[in-house]
Amino acid sequence: MAASSDILHWTSQDPRESSLFNGYGVAYRFHTEPATSGLDVTTLWRTIRPGREDRVAKLEWAPNGGLGRVIIGKTTFPMADLVRPDPQVQGGRIFNGPDGLPYRWRPSGRSTRDIILQDPHNNTIAFFRPVTPQRYQLGDVYTELHFIRTAGAGTVTHPPFMDYVTVTATLYRFVMAFGL
Repeated sequence: MAASSDILHWTSQDPRESSLFNGYGVAYRFHTEPATSGLDVTTLWRTIRPGREDRVAKLEWAPNGGLGRVIIGKTTFPMADLVRPDPQVQGGRIFNGPDGLPYRWRPSGRSTRDIILQDPHNNTIAFFRPVTPQRYQLGDVYTELHFIRTAGAGTVTHPPFMDYVTVTATLYRFVMAFGL
């Protein structure tokens, strides 16, 4: 059984304007606004202590509302690099993690609606699942993001890996919702 801190409740059906929280409070917050260029820009903030957030990533959306580019730390690359279609798994998307290794989001293949994240050795290290909308003080929750702390190399709950998981889960939800 996962510790409650390893499960983040995800508000909003649109991941571009949402929060992820647990019993300790908000862990991540996505905020989208138009930039001076006219494009929408989503900033991902990570809470590092009460009242203090660090910017984790900026997602600059394409003019047509599609995938643009992402800035994680000091690295900039196309969003599409973080959700490359997996030719081996229907509905699967591949990205290279901060360690340079390939990771895969994919439907679990079981009788659940879970979307699992597998490491290069096919260990499930995280997953998210849609849930029946539930009202919380911080907002209505539509999805849960679960981190499996002990799976694989055991680094999934540590930055920068946890940040990559959060960004790629957001992009996966986005491309699946809009058929990209």
